[in-house]
Amino acid sequence: MTDAHDTSLSRRFSVHGVEDAPSRSHLVDGLSFEDAALHYLEDRHLEAAGDEVSLLVEDCATGERQCFRVDLATGETAPCD
Repeated sequence: MTDAHDTSLSRRFSVHGVEDAPSRSHLVDGLSFEDAALHYLEDRHLEAAGDEVSLLVEDCATGERQCFRVDLATGETAPCD
């Protein structure tokens, strides 16, 4: 059984709002892109204009980027349109 907070499995991600400049990104450790997006929201306590927020998440080791919409009420994620 794997501990959900096992830091040996986490990776470093750079996360920022889609509307924000990349220079406003924050480094976040996470087990996956989705996990990093949720950790970012937990740490930043963002004020959103609506019920969801769109975040750009980049793996610092590989440069791979993924965009997610996060429902602020449920924490569910979906790819950006």
